[in-house]
Amino acid sequence: MHDLLVAPFALGFMRRALAGCLALSCAAPPLGVFLVLRRMSLMSDVMQHGVLPGIALGAAAAGLSVWAMGLGGILAGLAVALIAGWLARGHGAREDSQLAGVYLIALALGVALISAQRGIDLTHVLFGSVLAVDDMALFAMAGVASITLPVLALIWRPLILDSLDPGFLAAMGGKGGVWHAVFLALVVLCVVSGFVALGTLMSVGLMMLPAIAARHWSIALAGQIRASVAVAALASVAGLLVSYHTDIPAGPAIVLTAGALWLLGALGGPHASLWAAMRATARPKTR
Repeated sequence: MHDLLVAPFALGFMRRALAGCLALSCAAPPLGVFLVLRRMSLMSDVMQHGVLPGIALGAAAAGLSVWAMGLGGILAGLAVALIAGWLARGHGAREDSQLAGVYLIALALGVALISAQRGIDLTHVLFGSVLAVDDMALFAMAGVASITLPVLALIWRPLILDSLDPGFLAAMGGKGGVWHAVFLALVVLCVVSGFVALGTLMSVGLMMLPAIAARHWSIALAGQIRASVAVAALASVAGLLVSYHTDIPAGPAIVLTAGALWLLGALGGPHASLWAAMRATARPKTR
């Protein structure tokens, strides 16, 4: 058991990857809970594909620099979010179709830009690698978590009100658009910070799957936040161990583990699960 569960984390790159993923587990899942609450889950897909062209351009300008690729990813993610929102609201079209079109174009453009550059492994960019988590990447993940959590705490109340009753917030003079923009900026930061270990295609998995799973463990928003962080942390530890022992990329391993925990909650969680539905059906009805 020691060789299976503890010995891998004696290696420096595994400890750095674990520390980075745990930092991301504290910051990203609460944002995922709000994305689900605001019915914006598809926006996470747009973000994870939208940052790819920026990461590719950052690598072309400054090589495999975490800061250059991160800055490019942040700028590209913000641009994609603004374009998707403008197309959905300005043209009166269905928002899901506009989001799908934007993220497919961004994904194809990012893959084309990376493939055109020599010396960049497309697999590691898309799916992540624990070997790529150096001290610089770790500091970036910890820095993003240190920014995201205090900012989320500051906008907590107006963001909840804007999510549940935006009309009332507008009537009270609240600037819902400002809180929405700050929230999307936090989402972009978390997506970009996780691409080194998890890859651009997998970084959103640690944000959304724990958030979805949390709905099976609590009905209160605060309880869902705590549950999502716990699920993400557990998925990070177990996923890194699976990646180490099976030699598969860290991103898919962590996301698959988070998916397994979600399915476990969907089957046996206390709320909105198969087990809860069976209990409600079997409970005798009283008049």
